[in-house]
Amino acid sequence: QVQLVESGGGPVQAGGSLRLSCAASGSVDSIRVMGWGRQAPGKQREFVAQLCNGREPTYGASAKGRFTISRDIAKNTVYLQMASLKPEDTAVYYCNAGGHGLFWGQGTQVTVSP
Repeated sequence: QVQLVESGGGPVQAGGSLRLSCAASGSVDSIRVMGWGRQAPGKQREFVAQLCNGREPTYGASAKGRFTISRDIAKNTVYLQMASLKPEDTAVYYCNAGGHGLFWGQGTQVTVSP
């Protein structure tokens, strides 16, 4: 079992930046991939970014060129650096981790105002 706790969400103005963090605990040695998804009201959950062990990160179309995913394995933490934020980025952002199963955090709200 892996437990994930997101932090760093909050209100931000358009054009601003925000850094989300996700701390993993539990069976952290089993984690092979960590990533981020998001879900806006009335929308399905959208892929944002993913980072597999020893691989280059991948991004969803909405994140390319603006967001950066990184991971500190020693700290069992994955980050999502978001820049040039737009109102359409407003969503609940969820951290996920996969290995021996797939786990999700509770999410953190990001609200981008014009």
